[in-house]
Amino acid sequence: MVEIAFASAWVLPADWEQAALLGRIDQGDGPTPVIVRGGHVYDMSQVAPTVADLIAGGSFDTSLGIDLGHLDDLELSPLPDAAMRLLSPIDLQCVKASGVTFAVSALERVIEERARGDASAAASVRTRLEERVGGSIRSVVPGSPEAAALKAALIEDGMWSQYLEVAIGPDAEIFTKSPTLSTIGWGGEIGIRSDSTWNNPEPEVVLIVDRTGKTVGAALGNDVNLRDFEGRSALLLGKAKDNNASCSIGPFIRLFDDTYGMDDIRAAQIALTIEGVDGYRLEGSSSMDQISRDPEDLVRQTMSEHQYPDGFALFLGTLFAPTQDRDEPGRGFTHAVGDVVTISNPKLGALVNPVTTSKDAAPWNYGISALMRNLAGRGLIGPKKNHGA
Repeated sequence: MVEIAFASAWVLPADWEQAALLGRIDQGDGPTPVIVRGGHVYDMSQVAPTVADLIAGGSFDTSLGIDLGHLDDLELSPLPDAAMRLLSPIDLQCVKASGVTFAVSALERVIEERARGDASAAASVRTRLEERVGGSIRSVVPGSPEAAALKAALIEDGMWSQYLEVAIGPDAEIFTKSPTLSTIGWGGEIGIRSDSTWNNPEPEVVLIVDRTGKTVGAALGNDVNLRDFEGRSALLLGKAKDNNASCSIGPFIRLFDDTYGMDDIRAAQIALTIEGVDGYRLEGSSSMDQISRDPEDLVRQTMSEHQYPDGFALFLGTLFAPTQDRDEPGRGFTHAVGDVVTISNPKLGALVNPVTTSKDAAPWNYGISALMRNLAGRGLIGPKKNHGA
């Protein structure tokens, strides 16, 4: 595993000592919810045994926790044998994602579909589609009369797509990205399928929502995507999106307070850098002010006729779809093992993950039953405990 050094100056938000950051660490005895406030890390496990329970209880009072010391003195690391291992900041939450929420990503999904997952055919399809709908799709409001008129025109032209349906229709695409407890944290290796030949990272803002549908904070996320699989058929979305180590979140959840809220998310600029061992470098960005659906509407659609007793994490989608050629002209970008992906925002920090294959990434073997056994063994749950009930 590639070791990446943790340094608060570039991993955490620029104003991290004024922010309230929620996450998880493991000091060798098991996952522990922590809050970073005023530069110090507080063990909150005696308040609530999990991040989901801590959010459900609504108490982020660090005076009730145990001060572990100043973050800069704790030597956080993603390595399995680290004395203080930094984990993904979520635990029992469902991991949901919204797709095709930006015009550019909508066009790229249509390109994948029409190219049948063949990267070499993408360039010519992209040119034709941009000429026909590029400007129209960027200005239309999903579900509006104008959107319905554009749909009718595209159907008449034989250009309609299931991706355009969720891009400009009334219903957003909401899907389950990753099983509970399977997400990768800061510094951990992310995986792409070894049989994928066209894939990319998807830098996104991830909302953290409680059981009532209230958004309590946000983090950065990488919704790793296999463009060749999804391009062959939308019914392969599960195989394109949900593989071992294919979802990362971190470095911490920034809790909403007087210093950070939903308007910061709406205005966020998300930067992405990919650095390959071959010297390849790609830079891009995603502007949340270009999103077609408001984040609160995406939360509402996720909650529609569904309950999430442990809350959920919701990826908001991205407009970043790399088209810069890496190898052969016209084939665009695809990952290589050893790439280091950095997703950053001044108010959320930087999520850094090296790339490997899903086969070679650390196997996911710590599920819900293992967590419950661990918490019971540590005396954090049991007959005398009643956290977040």
